[in-house]
This record gives sequence, C-alpha cells and structure tokens, in this order.
Amino acid sequence: MAGKGTTIKEALQKWEEKMGAKASESKEVKIFGQIPPIEKMDASLSTLACCEKLSLSTNCIEKIANLNGLKNLKILSLGRNNIKSLTGLEAVGDTLEELWISYNNIEKLKGINVLKRLKVLYMSNNQVKDSNEFGKLADLPVLEELVFVGNPLEEKETAEGTYRDNVAKKLPKLKKLDGVPVIREEAEDEGES
Repeated sequence: MAGKGTTIKEALQKWEEKMGAKASESKEVKIFGQIPPIEKMDASLSTLACCEKLSLSTNCIEKIANLNGLKNLKILSLGRNNIKSLTGLEAVGDTLEELWISYNNIEKLKGINVLKRLKVLYMSNNQVKDSNEFGKLADLPVLEELVFVGNPLEEKETAEGTYRDNVAKKLPKLKKLDGVPVIREEAEDEGES
C-alpha cells in the first residue's frame, strides 16, 4: 500500500521551519520535490496571500486547484507533476505572468484563456497533439515566450519543417520560441517605446 502524500500544510510547516519565515508573509515559497510527494493542491494554499512566486514542481499533483487566496501570484511553477488539464487557473487569471508546467500530461489547453497577463509559458514535454489546441494560445493577449518542445504536435511539425512558421503565424506577439528568438520575415520598423 502506498504511503500518504505530504499535504500542502505539512510542506509549508517544513518550509517555515527551514526558512525561519512565515509562508503567509513570504513573496516566494518553494515546496518542490517533497518526500513523500504532494498529491493535492489543497486549501492551505489560500494562506499564501503575499506569494508572488510559488514552486510546487517535482511532486505528484494531478490537478490545479485552490489558488483563490493567492492574490499576488505572478509565477507558478508546476513542472514534473501528473497534471492533465489547465482548468483551475481562473483565480489567478488577472495576476499570473509566468506558468511553468513542463513534464506533465497535458493534452488540451482548455482553461488557459483566463490568463490575461501571461507572458511566459513553459510547457515542454506534455501531450498536445492537435493544432486546434495550440490555437487556444492565441487567446493570450501578451504571451511573449513559449517553450513547447517535446509535445507530439511540435515533434510532428518539426519533422515536416513547418513548426516555427506555424507558431509565428498563430502567435503574432511571440518573441521567443523554445529559447530562440522568433524572426518574422516581414519585420516591422517599429521603434521600441
């Protein structure tokens, strides 16, 4: 029988002891790689009202939940978990600027559209296969940087030689794709203001 996972509350207590700080007053909280791993984003997260950067990577979290108390969250790191969907982000839709969610099991991008301020999306090594799903990223008005390598769609289009061009067309504001600046053929001569 598998042991019980670490709860968010337990992880926060451990973090506070180690850091000598109150999680509820801290701007950055890292509770990644817990042993045993965190399995649920439970309601204890709502105590993190001051948190701007939350790291929960390398755990066994299956779904995004309980972000409603995180009124100042700008960066959410959830890489290397078992997350299958992007629902649950509504509560941070007006503040989140970066979502790090590589190495999960995400196939559909439903729910990403709520992130109106998202500038950076790291979602390499997920399961996105369908270009219609990819099109949902076009709903993100300020997305500038995307890491998408290692998704079946990227692998297929890279093999066909169409990947970078397709992405540049679908996401006209994108400045960086998979770590490389996006060069557009029809470069505008707009001065940076």
